[in-house]
Amino acid sequence: MLVNAKEMLDKAYENGYAIGHFNTNNLEWTKAILNAAEEKKTAVIIAGSEGAIKYMGGFRVVADLVKAMHDEMGITVPVAIHLDHGSYEGAKKAIEAGFTSVMFDGSHFPLEENLEKTKEIVELAHSKGISVEAEVGGIGGEEDGVTSAGELADVEECKKLASLGIDFLAAGIGNIHGVYPADWQGLNFERLQEISDAVKMPIVLHGGTGIPDDQIKKAISLGVSKINVNTECQLVFAEATRKYIEAGKDQQGKGFDPRKLLADGTQAIVDKVEEKIEMFGSTNSAK
Repeated sequence: MLVNAKEMLDKAYENGYAIGHFNTNNLEWTKAILNAAEEKKTAVIIAGSEGAIKYMGGFRVVADLVKAMHDEMGITVPVAIHLDHGSYEGAKKAIEAGFTSVMFDGSHFPLEENLEKTKEIVELAHSKGISVEAEVGGIGGEEDGVTSAGELADVEECKKLASLGIDFLAAGIGNIHGVYPADWQGLNFERLQEISDAVKMPIVLHGGTGIPDDQIKKAISLGVSKINVNTECQLVFAEATRKYIEAGKDQQGKGFDPRKLLADGTQAIVDKVEEKIEMFGSTNSAK
């Protein structure tokens, strides 16, 4: 049975570690994340962006895939299926389709509209036992067409959003999606501390790929309890798959069989997810 993300994140927040949120893009990705979490004995959040969900065949397909695979594989650790950067309509569809956690990203709306829509999603989700993440202050880079320069979230706006009964808060602290540019300034820990003191709830760090380990660990010590990783898994998957083809393995025997063709890439995701779990400090937290 899948769970919502509130309990696992509250536990992480209280005990000073972070739970990994790993985006899935297909069946291999889902299986790799589940395998890694079970191996490391940690709760995990499997997330889909609206773009990936569309690619995979729709909200219900993704929810059913994660549930069925979780059950068939005999997974014993808590797993949440989460909508990443959901639109207002997308969040409603995810709730309807059986997701156990949703993010409504209203950060590009004027504040009042963000608050109004977030409040409505909170009421709808909570009536069905589903956890809610909301965002204030854009995260840099681009995610499914929502672009932002990585501004810092306003502390007062964070407080207003937190007061609506959300379960965890995504707030911009200089982080960006995708690969970080060479001139990136790093995370703003002063602002993170102010936000953390103001909201007293688990904070979400988006754009986890490419942030130095020491900054990640410091962010966790200041209240970050959920860290989102996507690009890094895509990069190692592509690299391992490219090496397999460049070595000509797809032309040996039945090396073209997708089960063989994608095996090295899938294993690379498992290894990357396990490495992240170790760094986030959540290994054995589900025992």
